[in-house]
Amino acid sequence: MLIDTHCHLDAGEFETDRDAVYDRAVAAGVAAQVVPAVTEPGCDAVAACCRRYPGCLPAWGMHPMYIDVHHERQLAALRQRVEAWRPVAIGEIGLDLFVEGLDFATQDFFYAEQLKIARDYDLPVLLHCRRANDPILKQLRRYKVRGGIAHAFSGSRQQADEFIRLGFKLGFGGAFTWERATRLRTLAAELPLSVIVLETDSPDIPPAWVGKGRNEPAELAGIAAALAHLRGLSPEEVAARTSENARAVLPGLVSPAPTVAV
Repeated sequence: MLIDTHCHLDAGEFETDRDAVYDRAVAAGVAAQVVPAVTEPGCDAVAACCRRYPGCLPAWGMHPMYIDVHHERQLAALRQRVEAWRPVAIGEIGLDLFVEGLDFATQDFFYAEQLKIARDYDLPVLLHCRRANDPILKQLRRYKVRGGIAHAFSGSRQQADEFIRLGFKLGFGGAFTWERATRLRTLAAELPLSVIVLETDSPDIPPAWVGKGRNEPAELAGIAAALAHLRGLSPEEVAARTSENARAVLPGLVSPAPTVAV
């Protein structure tokens, strides 16, 4: 069994063939998919996906790349969503210092406020950490949450160790499958397997064999096989142990999804 801990199945890229994308994932052994929101209104599309497809579970959150559409009043609405349908995590939240023009102070405000929501409801978080691991970690030390996943981790070993110390697992997906990603491949090979979870970030971050094409959750089987090859393990062991890690850090994965409307 495989668990995709980060998949945007609600994305517009899947609008024409979402049912087929889901069916291919199931056929590839992907038993669960965590579908994180990126805006507060976008939670509706995530909720629709998670009602339609068994094994899809939501995370409610406001992504740092969309600060131009976020409003402070939506933080209260986010809390109401958590009350109506307890998500697997608060996410996707965090900081992005790669994209130019994103005001850091605004990003940091929404990140910190959503950490408070996670803390208040004892929920893990799904972190967007692009070139921002140190300021991400700074706020995690300030606002004590129950851990979560550093999505698409690409930091240093020292930063990895600090996330681990704070109760986080590290998300690995298509990025490490590229031969040129030497530093990331080293981390994937040498970090304790107990701290790694698998993800696709579909439709983004395609693995090497997809090239520049659209990524989808069915590719998680190949990602697991690539990690197994790096570590000298069987794909079955990697699938089992990374799924165990996912369930440990996201306890909501083992809870049935409610049928309430949000």
